[in-house]
Amino acid sequence: MSGPRHELNWNGAAVTEALRQAAAHGALLGAEHVLQLSRQLVPIEEGTLERSGATSVDARRGTAAVSYDTPYARRVHEDMTARHDPGRTAKYLERVLPSATDTVQALIAAQVRRALR
Repeated sequence: MSGPRHELNWNGAAVTEALRQAAAHGALLGAEHVLQLSRQLVPIEEGTLERSGATSVDARRGTAAVSYDTPYARRVHEDMTARHDPGRTAKYLERVLPSATDTVQALIAAQVRRALR
């Protein structure tokens, strides 16, 4: 006597792609979180630097980025001798990364879990 038969169809390529897309979306959400935090520290003169902040994601490589796009963004970020308004500082991106790591990881993990449902 034999028991019930079960059939399993595995579409590994589709699952892999769905997980890759979910991780990329989570990375984008994480980058947006980092951008939000860094905007609270970015030096402000006229607000141009703060408004130039943007996020991007490369789903194929599995990377996300936060950038500020003004001709002087790098100089303002790196110049530790410049004076800024209270609460605003150089290294406005670099300073927020350590505190954002757990949140960014949680955002990515949540998107991957959601894709596995």
